This record gives sequence, C-alpha cells and structure tokens, in this order.
Amino acid sequence: MPFFPVSRDEALQLGWSELDIIFVSGDAYIDHPSFGIPLLARLLESRGFRVGIIPQPDWRVKESFMVLGRPKLFFAVSAGAMDSMVAHYTPAKKLRRDDAYTPGNRHGARPNRASIVYTSRLKEAFKDVPVILGGIEASLRRFAHYDYWEDRVRRSILFDAKADLLVYGMGEHPLLEIAEGLRRGEDLAGLHNVRGTAWIGDNIRLASLPGTVCSLPGWEEVSADKRAFANAFRLTEQQMNSLSGSVVVQKHGDRYLICNPPAIPLTQPEMDAVYALPFEKAPHPSYTEPIPACEQIRSSITTHRGCMGGCAFCAIAHHQGKIVQSRSETSILQEVRKLASFRWFKGTVTDLGGPTANMYAARCRDEEALRKCQRPSCIYPTHCNNLRVADREPANLLKKARNISGVKHVAVASGVRFDLFLHQPEYLRELLTHHVGGLLKVAPEHLVNAVTNRMRKPGRDVFVRFLENFRAETARLGKRQSLVPYMMSGHPGCTLSDMVDAALSLKRLGLKVEQVQDFTPTPGSLSTCIYYTGLDPYTGESVYVAKTDREKSLQKSLLLYHIPEEREAVLKALKLSGREAVAQELLSRCKSEKVSVGKRRNVRRK
Repeated sequence: MPFFPVSRDEALQLGWSELDIIFVSGDAYIDHPSFGIPLLARLLESRGFRVGIIPQPDWRVKESFMVLGRPKLFFAVSAGAMDSMVAHYTPAKKLRRDDAYTPGNRHGARPNRASIVYTSRLKEAFKDVPVILGGIEASLRRFAHYDYWEDRVRRSILFDAKADLLVYGMGEHPLLEIAEGLRRGEDLAGLHNVRGTAWIGDNIRLASLPGTVCSLPGWEEVSADKRAFANAFRLTEQQMNSLSGSVVVQKHGDRYLICNPPAIPLTQPEMDAVYALPFEKAPHPSYTEPIPACEQIRSSITTHRGCMGGCAFCAIAHHQGKIVQSRSETSILQEVRKLASFRWFKGTVTDLGGPTANMYAARCRDEEALRKCQRPSCIYPTHCNNLRVADREPANLLKKARNISGVKHVAVASGVRFDLFLHQPEYLRELLTHHVGGLLKVAPEHLVNAVTNRMRKPGRDVFVRFLENFRAETARLGKRQSLVPYMMSGHPGCTLSDMVDAALSLKRLGLKVEQVQDFTPTPGSLSTCIYYTGLDPYTGESVYVAKTDREKSLQKSLLLYHIPEEREAVLKALKLSGREAVAQELLSRCKSEKVSVGKRRNVRRK
C-alpha cells in the first residue's frame, strides 16, 4: 500500500469499510521511518491490521476526528515528533511563527498540549472507543512533572488526558502486543501488564501488582515540596534500565499512576525488519506545499537508537533508552540502495546516524552487568570498563555507503560525541576525509568544568585534546576544515562569571560560536529537575540557577562576543560579574581565530 488512508474515501478505495486502528497525529503525514506514527503504522500493517492516519485534525471540532469513522480496536494519539509546547514556544516563552512539521511551515496546525486536546475530542466523538497515548509528549510527561510554561508541577498527563492507556518509549513491542491482544478479544484491562505502558489504578489494583514496586512521592507531595520532587526524579531515573526496571507507582489523589517497566529493546533482526518495511519516504500526496521536516530528513538513514551519553539536559535516554540498538550493516546498506533508486534522490545521503552518529555498534561487554546497571551514563563521569566503543564498524559503514552506485556524498548530520573520537581514530579519519563539508560541528556545550559536570558532559581538557587531534588530522590530510562548537547558555549551575570564562576559552582556542542554545526546561530531564528545585537530586546540594530573562540573555551575549551588536550587552555582563578587567582581551580582534561566523540570522540556535 503506497500510503495509509487519511479519509473515508481513501479507505473505501482499499476495500476497507472499517479500520482496526486509527492514529491521530500532531504532525503532517510523511511516510518515513524517522517519524513514529508512520513507522508504527507500517509495523501494524505488516501484521495484518487495517490502519488509518488522521494528521493534524482541526481540534476545535469533533467532526475532524471522525473522518475515518469508528475503529474496531482503538485510537492511538501522539502530539507529534516534538512536545507541543516546545514546538509552539521559544525558550523565552515567545510564540513561534513556524512549524517544520506542517505544510507551508505554518504555525497553528496543532493545539497546545495536543495529547490532552486530541483525547478529549475523541472521547467526545466516540465515548466507548479506547484511546492510547504515545509519542514523546506523553512519554516524558507520564509522571508528575514540572511544566516550564506554567511554572508549576502538573500531574501525570494520563490523568489530564483521561486516556485509557499510555505507551512510553519506543512503541513497537507494547503497541503490537496491545493490538494483538485486543484482536484476540481480550479486554484492555487485561493488558495492564504490558511492558512500556502506564495506566491508572486504585488501591485494589495496587495491592495485586506482582513483584517489586517502586513508590514515588505523590503528586500532591512533589507539588508542595521541591525536595520530594527531586527525590521522585532520582527514583525514576534509577528505574530506566529496560532489563531490570521495576513497576513504578505515584499517587494522584485517591488513585495511582502505575507505570510498568520499560519495553525490552528491539533485537537487531527486529530493527532490520522494521526499517525494511515499504516506506514511501514522501509526504501524503494530498499535500500541495513543502514540509520542511520532510525536506530535512527525506534522504536520511537511521543506523541505531538509544543513547548512552546520559546528558543532564537531554531526555533521549528516558524515551529511547540508554542501550544502543544498532541495525546490521546489511540492512543499512540495503536502505541506502533503495534510497538511491528513488527518482527524486539527488545523490546525497543527508545523514547516516542516530541520536549520536558515532555510537553506532557500541555495546556493553558484560550482559549480566548490563542487567543490573543503574548508571545513567556509560561515559560520564568516566567511561565504563564494560563499554565497547566501535571504531571499525562505523568507519566501514561510511566507506561502503559512499561507494554505492548513485551515491555521490554521505553526510553525518545527526551529531557526534567528540570524546568518543579518542577511541575511534579510524572513524574520525574516514569522517574528516570524506564526510565533512569544511565544517565539523560538535557540542562541548560549555568549557567550564563546574558547568559541564552539571551537564554530565566531558570537560574543557577533553575538548582541547580533541581539538588538537582534529587540527593535526586535518593538517595531515591537507584539508582546510574548521570546527564549529555548539554551546548552551542558561544551564543550571552556570553563572555569568562561568560564561565569561567560557567565552575567554573560545577566544584563546581560536573558535567562534555559530549557534547558541538557550537552555529550555523540558519534561523528563535532570537539568529540568535542577532548574525547578535548585537542588542536585543525587547529593541534595543547592545549585545556582539563572532564571531572569535578563541574565539568560546576557549569558548568551557573552558567547556571541565577536558580534558587534552584542558589544554593549557583553560589557554589561562583564560589569555585573566583576570581570571588567578581561574586556580588552575578550572584545579585541584576534587574527588566529579560525572559524568564520555564518550569516547573522543563523547565529542564535532556537
């Protein structure tokens, strides 16, 4: 089937008078495995389910949710590839004017808190049809969580949405198990033990839970007591291991959120099978305007899932898991060949990677140790002795991909960990020789160790060592290539004086920043917990947090010291931090600086 039906007429053309499962999505329908809804729909289709998709319905009227009729089994709801509040607002809480997941890049095609609104409309239209929540918005808001946009602790999204079940993390295993159970005639209540799901229960259900149960401080308690909130975060992070995590419960009033252990990661054959499904890698033909997100990822290939980095400000591990799940080389190269066969393919694979490209084929050497592991990061504060970082495998993958007929260039755009390159000389050489278009982008995020420790990122010395290796290797290859650092401002633990030191380090290293990320407290991350509570949940110590718009703006300006328009703000920041003595050094021109700044409009990262 080229595309899943998005209307009753399209379903009838397929001979379907009734669908089994209907997905409702906050994104436009792009039939590409980089998007969760089409990927899950293809998987369910391969198991004989009749599936339809309602993309970006008008949430103001229930009729928009009735265009495919009543599904036989259930509705599956996702806010989209991003949390709807992140999609709508900047870190300064200003309304965005665009939406890359919408035709024409237009803002306003989805509501705030889309998971809640969509479920409400579905319950209004079909009261007796089960609604299952999923996607990153539901996944990261499954427990009581701090909401930056309301500046308060909200209860689990499952209570506010009033859905019947929530699937968190990567949904293949749990959603397939639920769909097959309902097809057999089982009741949804009988599927409450499915891993990777959360549901609402009472005291009777709580008493009947098997095995070990981890009890969190309740919603009322974490709303009133920041230390209780910090403790709840620490407990949930300790249950992230999909091989050993237990049931986690959190009281909300007289009911309980009951969260089952994470789903077991896909095996390599399962990963290969999913990505071999017949994706069109194109938007639904009903769209007449380009969709920016599609243009960005259409020629990309996903090599793996999961991230072992455990960065404090990132929630990937809370959603995809810490265990890196890699596809086979054969599977990936087959997808590259298929990509090269499309008429629209112009010869460039725009990305060959995953959450972090050079984590491909990384694994734990000790399966028994992995089952018991509670480390949130395999590489911070030190590299785990059981970690095997692959070098030959990702290097060979790049070599073989670029030699496929019809492929002119293979880019690595999904980000790399510079600290891993110390263990990957072959991959770094291949990357710099054939896959960098003059600029290699890496993300030290900061260059003051006290701040990078809060971020769970490698410190300044590791970055400087990598920079030296990069410049030496570039010189050996006879290439003119530069390094562009991504930096973050406003992160918990960072003061104005820390940012002055970071700017000075950039200056002395001959680097200029092209993109600055202003820290946004998004649900599910350690950094968000610290931002809200002002506490380190593991040590209980107080942590400085910049919360005023003025200070956060000044921190960003310091990283952009080289831009004339930022000079006045930089001088103000130096005065406030008592660092006026370094003004001449920081603001003077430096001939040794090696990275040219991009167009001014691209300087500030959203």
